[in-house]
Amino acid sequence: MDKKKIVAIMPIKLKNERLPGKNTKMLGDKPLIQYELDNLLATGMLDSINVYCSNEEVCQYLPQGVNFVKRSETLDLPTSNFSQIFEAFSKEVDADIYVYAHATAPFITKETMVECMNAVLSGKYDSAFCASKIQDYLWQDGEPLNFDATNVPRSQDLKPIYRETSGVYVYTKEVFEKYHRRIGKNPYIKEVSFKEAVDINNPEDFDLAIAMLPVEL
Repeated sequence: MDKKKIVAIMPIKLKNERLPGKNTKMLGDKPLIQYELDNLLATGMLDSINVYCSNEEVCQYLPQGVNFVKRSETLDLPTSNFSQIFEAFSKEVDADIYVYAHATAPFITKETMVECMNAVLSGKYDSAFCASKIQDYLWQDGEPLNFDATNVPRSQDLKPIYRETSGVYVYTKEVFEKYHRRIGKNPYIKEVSFKEAVDINNPEDFDLAIAMLPVEL
């Protein structure tokens, strides 16, 4: 069987609205952007790891072995979405399988990344993503969403609902070509811990991440 080409993309903006400069902000002893890049490198499974950014200043933060791919400044607009960013990137860097990584998820482990990539490589799944399991009493529009309010079950007996976390998305080239999205029709859902699910978007998230860093003795 031919070896599949696996390529990682990490889209980066250096100017952020909710937490200015978050991607290059120091988290412990290294910038936020380096956490997930280091773990992608550690998997040893990727043909290339690419930071997709309009500003070459990001290069000073990239570990050895990570490529800089310049993108149009139009993709930095607040209205830019995944489809626009990935479509532009995929025209420049071809692959059989893509790993879409977010710098804002510093605690996603190498093991989780490997598990997601292997799930798609196996051919049993067309995509993989990370998620937090929610098993609680949920309401929507004033009505119970996942339980009978007249016969309330134990919380552990509720049917789990999964919430996407940023982490990593792994998907075949065909998934995007066919559905124009990063999750296909037969995804592998990787349940992650509370720590792995941390996604940094605002100052409070950053404070949480600092509190979760290993304590040096």
